Amino acid sequence: MNIAICEDETHFATHLQDIVQQYLEQKARKAAIILYSSGEELSCSGIIPDIILMDIQLSGKNGMDTMKRLREAGCNSQVIFITAYPEYVFQAFDVDAIQYLEKPIDQSKLFSAMDKAWNRAVSDDEKTMILTKRASVSKVRIKDITYCEVFNHQTIIHTLSDRYSYSGTLDSLEPELDKRFFRCHRSYLVNLDYVVDKEPGIALLVGGSKVFISRRKQQEFTMRLLESCRRWE
Repeated sequence: MNIAICEDETHFATHLQDIVQQYLEQKARKAAIILYSSGEELSCSGIIPDIILMDIQLSGKNGMDTMKRLREAGCNSQVIFITAYPEYVFQAFDVDAIQYLEKPIDQSKLFSAMDKAWNRAVSDDEKTMILTKRASVSKVRIKDITYCEVFNHQTIIHTLSDRYSYSGTLDSLEPELDKRFFRCHRSYLVNLDYVVDKEPGIALLVGGSKVFISRRKQQEFTMRLLESCRRWE
């Protein structure tokens, strides 16, 4: 899960980051928090955040125009506007915003908005990632990823039909994925929806791929796999 904070006032951005971190700790949730100081920086990042906390009066392109442009490009992020300008409230409906909050921030209202955004984000099967394949760039649905591995010091993401490169590590990739994925080994992240069988130390996947399960992860893997199966009952 990725949470973007788009705010050009450094002090308030840091304050907002602290509140979001408190929310994650209170809810025992895991996410990467990424700060952007402008709409242009967010738009050019190559990342599609799950949740965006967006100021409206930004330097350069304002937050409302940024979100309109991102929506036109297919961005399905959950958006919470945070601003000192209440006159934009009705425009927020045009970009399907979760909530419109006025500064100064009421923590309880932000937590409530975050709950709504989180629940919509985790139930969204159309979440995507921007990945590279040789010289091209592709948008890949997270639910189509079967497993991720470190191979020859590179992070590789696999689907049933293809493989893609990821510029970061498995540690940085993990928060971008959802509860379907399990870190079964220091070199593997596996989508439990694609596991069809388990052997000692190995998970067998749809399509014939195999991933290793570390000894200390065996029991937790089995429990997570059972939970995954129950979701489809």
